[in-house]
Parts: sequence; C-alpha cells; structure tokens
Amino acid sequence: MADASKTNPQGVERLGYLGLGLMGTPMTRRLLKAGHQVAVWNRSEGKVAPLVAAGARRAATSRDMLANADIVFMCVTDAAAVEDVIFGPDGLAAASGAGKLVVDFSSIHPDAARDLAARLKDANGAGWIDAPVSGGTKGAEEGTLAIMAGGEAADIERARPYVLHMARRFTHMGPIGAGQTTKLCNQVIVGCAMAVLAEATRLASNAGIDASRLPERSPAALRIPSRFSSSCRAWSRASTRRRLAISRQCSRISTRSPMSPRRRQRRCRWRPSRDRYSGWPRLHAAPTRTLWKSTSSRPQTAEPTRVLESPYGNFLRSSSARNRPYRPRANSRGSLAL
Repeated sequence: MADASKTNPQGVERLGYLGLGLMGTPMTRRLLKAGHQVAVWNRSEGKVAPLVAAGARRAATSRDMLANADIVFMCVTDAAAVEDVIFGPDGLAAASGAGKLVVDFSSIHPDAARDLAARLKDANGAGWIDAPVSGGTKGAEEGTLAIMAGGEAADIERARPYVLHMARRFTHMGPIGAGQTTKLCNQVIVGCAMAVLAEATRLASNAGIDASRLPERSPAALRIPSRFSSSCRAWSRASTRRRLAISRQCSRISTRSPMSPRRRQRRCRWRPSRDRYSGWPRLHAAPTRTLWKSTSSRPQTAEPTRVLESPYGNFLRSSSARNRPYRPRANSRGSLAL
C-alpha cells in the first residue's frame, strides 16, 4: 500500500478519476463531497472545468495522474477506449505503478479485462480491479450503484472505503474478469425483466386496464421500476408492430400455395386470427367451411386436416393429399399454372 504520509491530510490515499462522462462526473462529485482530494482527467477538456471548480485537481495526462495518485478510478466507453487510456501516448502504463491500483468501472468483455490487467501488470506492476457498475446515472448521483468486482481480495478491501462513497454495494465476485462476467449476467436478467414487464403492460392495455397503475396495485415483486416504464412501452409497441408485419407477410406468401386459385378458394380462406388475451395475431390459417370429398355428391364426413409448416408460412392440406406429390397443370395457354 502507498505511504499514507504522502496522501491527503486526512491520512487516506490519493485518488484519481479518468473519464468524466455521464457516470464519471457524478461519481467524482461524490468523492469530492466526502472530503477526498481527487485528480481528474478526461480526453475532452470541456468536462474537466466544472469539477476543477468544485475542488478537483486537473491532471495534465493520464500518466501524470497515476504518478500522483495511489488509486485511479476509470469509467470510459469501451475496451478500445480503456486500452487507449492505458497504453496510448502518455498513458497509465508509462508511469511507475508499483503499489498503485487501477479500478475500472467500464463495461467491457471479460477476456479484454483479463488481457489489459495482465499487460498493465507486466508494464509497470500496477494492480487491477474490474468493477462494472449497475444503476444508471440516477444511481451515480445518489450513490446507490451496485458494483460487481473482480480482482485480488486485498485490492478489493483496499478500494472498498472509497468505492462505498459512490455505491451502495461493492461485491467481490472472484478473480479478474469475474466482475465483467457478473455484469453480463445482470444484463441478461434486466433484459428478461423488460420483456416480461412489456408483456404484462400489453395484457393490461388490451384488457382495458390503465397500465400506469400496475406499480401502485401490484405486489412488490411485480412493481415496475420507473426507469423501465418507457422502455417497456417502447418494447411492447415494437413487438406488436413486428408481429403484425410478420402476419401480413405470411398472409401474402400463403396465397402462393400449390393449389390453383379456384381450388384454393373452394377449400379454405386464409386469414390471420388474433389471440383472445394479448390481441396479437397468431400465424396460422383456419378453414372457414367444411372440406367435403369430391368423389360423392352426398355430404360426407369432412376430411381431417393438418397444418403444414414451411419456410413460406403454415397452410392447410387435406389428409388425402398428404402423400401425393404436387404436379403442375398446364392451363389453356400451355404454361404451367403455379
């Protein structure tokens, strides 16, 4: 650990923050509000001035930041940006990193996190924690983020007092890369929750219920978070449009069945039906009248029918034609009637 005599007057370690975007700026403000001295650097200079006015120290480069800080926090857009900040001109790797610690809040691939950590360790000996965040900008402003961390247990405990000024939970998930993997699991859960909430919202709307009241009257487990409400409505509308488009396309393609137009008209009429609960079209065709055998003038029992699946949609065929190959017939002009 770095010598405490070279740190802030309170006896805590010197801090730095790289990447002052939507997440980095409010997280840095919380560190400043907690009384820590924080050096800041950003690839675009315009975002640095407000934090310098709030009490932060401006670092000339990312190399300068690591040279004058013991723990450097970082939150940038993707793995390419992380690599540029570390190994680019005047990057973190150019400074002495013995006893220093880099905490990466960016969301990147687990393999990229492990590779960058190993390369930085070989370059200057700095430690690494991959710590992607969950909670959005509101969580960053209120300090209610959930952070999933991967790295050495000693490094996690060293960074914990400072991270908890920015987050409500800081969980050690395993070695380097485990934090990014946990973030992927978290996103899978969030995506599934959005889909389920969209289905419930559409069901309520089709039943004549004001869907905006679901969070008020539903059990706690079914309450829709406010940050999901707009996403659920957009998801539901997009899903409905997609299903209707598929239905129309299948309806057009289904008219190209091997039957002649007259035979097709005599046998069945093609129509998409709608589900009685969700209101979405079900992609199948249903007969609208009885299919009588043509070998007798007397009405007989209707032939059993089945739905055949094909790349061009589902259509009905009688059991008598089940094993009969289709042979195109020539029309009066001598061309095949397809």
